[in-house]
Amino acid sequence: RVFFLCYGRFMDDLRIYVKGGTGGMGHPRLGGEGGEGGDVWLVAQKKMTLKRLKDRFPSKRFVAGAGANSSLATLKGTKGKDCEVNVPQGISVTRDDGKVIGELDRAEDRLLVARGGLGGCMATNFLPSRGQRLMIHLDLKLIADVGLVGFPNAGKSSLLTKISHATPQIADYAFTTIKPELGTVKYADFKQITVADLPGLIEGAHANKGRGHKFLKHVERTKQLLFVVRTCCSLAFYLTSLKSAFNLGFELELYKEELRTKSALLAVNKMDLPNAREKLNEFMEQLQSPQDYMHTLPKNMIPEVIVNFKEIIPISAHSGEGIEELIMCLRKVLDEESEKKIEDHQNQQLRALRSSEI
Repeated sequence: RVFFLCYGRFMDDLRIYVKGGTGGMGHPRLGGEGGEGGDVWLVAQKKMTLKRLKDRFPSKRFVAGAGANSSLATLKGTKGKDCEVNVPQGISVTRDDGKVIGELDRAEDRLLVARGGLGGCMATNFLPSRGQRLMIHLDLKLIADVGLVGFPNAGKSSLLTKISHATPQIADYAFTTIKPELGTVKYADFKQITVADLPGLIEGAHANKGRGHKFLKHVERTKQLLFVVRTCCSLAFYLTSLKSAFNLGFELELYKEELRTKSALLAVNKMDLPNAREKLNEFMEQLQSPQDYMHTLPKNMIPEVIVNFKEIIPISAHSGEGIEELIMCLRKVLDEESEKKIEDHQNQQLRALRSSEI
C-alpha cells in the first residue's frame, strides 16, 4: 500500500544585498594592526526555503561585523563576526552581471560571497579597507526525484494531486501552474520520493518563451522525468500524443543537450475520455516506428534524438486508472537508476585500483 504526504508552493529566485565587514583601524604609533572585517557566507540547509529567508529578513540585507581597532590593550585587532545566511539546497549564486559565484547542492555546503576588508597596517598607512559589497541572485534549481514534464492542460497538476494529495491550482485552461508544486509519495516501507509539477512548456521554451527558462532550469536536477501527454489532442495547442512527446523532447534537447539522455517515463493521461483506448493503440503503434511520422512535424522542430521511454503507462488522473501502477513504476525505475550508479562507481574504483597496481 502507498501513503501520501505533500508540501506546497515555494519561491525559486531571490535577490539580496551582501556586504563584508570593514577592517579595523591600525595603531600608527605602536605599529598595531586592525582586525579584518567579517565575511558573508551562504550555508545550505535541508529545511530552508527562499520564502522563509525573505520572510525572516524582509530587508534582504546581510552585513558582516567590522574588525576591531588596534589598541594599547590589543595591538592586533580581532576579526569581525562572520555573517552566515541559511539558504536551501540546490541554489546557484550569480552576481548582477551574470557571473556565477558558485552552487550549493548539499546540506552544510558553504560559499563565500562577500569578503571582509583588511585591517589597517603599515602597508595601508594603518587605514582599513571596506569589505566587498554586491547584489547577488539566489536561483533555486529544484532537486526532486521526479519532474512532471508536459504542455499546459496535459493534466500534470491533477496527476500530482492524485499521487500525493498536494493541492495545486487546476482548471481546463493553459498555465494554471505558474510556479513549481511539490508532492511527496511515501511507500509502505517508508521510502519517500519527491515529485515536482513544473510549469507547462510551450513551443519555444528553450528560447525563454513563456516561462521557458524558469521551467527548464528545474528539469536539470530531477533524477527522473515523467512526460505527461493526453490521449487526444490538447485543447491548448492541438497536439496529438505523438507530437506532444516529440515536441517536449525537442524543447529539452535545445535547452541543454545533456537532458536527451536523462531517464524518462511516459504517462498517457485522460484515459477516461471517449475513444481513449483507440487513441492509445494508435499512439503505441506510432511509437514502434517514430521515424515514419517525423514528416508531420515542422522541419525546425524535429529532434536529433528521440526520447527512449523506459515505460509507457496509460492513466486517468480523474478516475484513478493506472495510478497505482505508475507509482510503483516510478519507485522501480528510481531504484534501478540508484543501483546502476552504485555499480558504475564501484567499477570505476576497481579500474583505478587495477591501474595503480600496474
